[in-house]
Amino acid sequence: MALLSLIVPCCNEEDTVERFYAETAAVCAALDGVEVEYIFVDDGSTDGTLDILRRLGTERGGVRWLSFSRNFGKEAAMLAGLEHARGDWAAVMDADLQDPPELLPRLLELVRDGAYDCAAVRRVDRRGEPPIRSWFARQFYKIINKMSNTEIVDGARDYRLMSRQMVDAILRLPEYNRFSKGIFSWVGFRTKWVETVNVERSAGESKWSFFKLLLYALDGITAFSTAPLAVASVLGLVLCAVSFFAIVFVIVRQLVWGGSAFGWPSLVCIILFIAGIQLFCMGILGQYLAKTYLEVKRRPIYILREQGGDMHEKEH
Repeated sequence: MALLSLIVPCCNEEDTVERFYAETAAVCAALDGVEVEYIFVDDGSTDGTLDILRRLGTERGGVRWLSFSRNFGKEAAMLAGLEHARGDWAAVMDADLQDPPELLPRLLELVRDGAYDCAAVRRVDRRGEPPIRSWFARQFYKIINKMSNTEIVDGARDYRLMSRQMVDAILRLPEYNRFSKGIFSWVGFRTKWVETVNVERSAGESKWSFFKLLLYALDGITAFSTAPLAVASVLGLVLCAVSFFAIVFVIVRQLVWGGSAFGWPSLVCIILFIAGIQLFCMGILGQYLAKTYLEVKRRPIYILREQGGDMHEKEH
């Protein structure tokens, strides 16, 4: 039988993980000719999530789990699951049931017949989200698609089912600063988008605050675009041109009318404005330098504390 690997990142999901398994297992039981392995990745949970995963791994067949030594983030959890997936296909799903298990048969059908290498889910609305967060999210997709050659689909979720070939291609990108939405798109392959409405969490609270989402957006922009560096260069050239013409204007005014030394308040404002532009450009350079610094240290993306099932240690 063909094997489907379901990768489920978990962080403090004790209220949802058992319900997720029950609903997903009911859907997967109807898949014809397909065996399913569940790879739950405990991303440093501080509640009873790991205890539940241990119990599921003991009581249920096909359940495997990984546990990190601390919280390394969802990107690391998805990578760990992909590295340990043995299936002919691999799917990434959230444990909070915002990714409807009922879509799995449809996703598998699209990839199984070879028409597509990936079937991915995008939400067509943002009902249930704060309006401000939704507005900023839409602006982020507009900005990054203008800045980058890699298309990031508005409303794209991490919920997707991929062929073995696409998974292997993703694993060839060992970068430390990971932005999976961009990586999934960058590797290419034929992708079919399946639209769905927004589904609220079945229980618990989202781990993504507005500030975390903002940092994640900045990571995405710096990971797949060098446009901010070009913006900084253009601003520098523009300000140099403006200052040159201003100097010429001051000299001409002094020669013709005299008394050009007045206006120190406006001069202070100009100095503060230019200083702000300089700090902004230095901040852009600092972002790229920081990403480079993290990459060259070559620290592991995640560290396993323990694991269950028949998994074996791997190098990361």
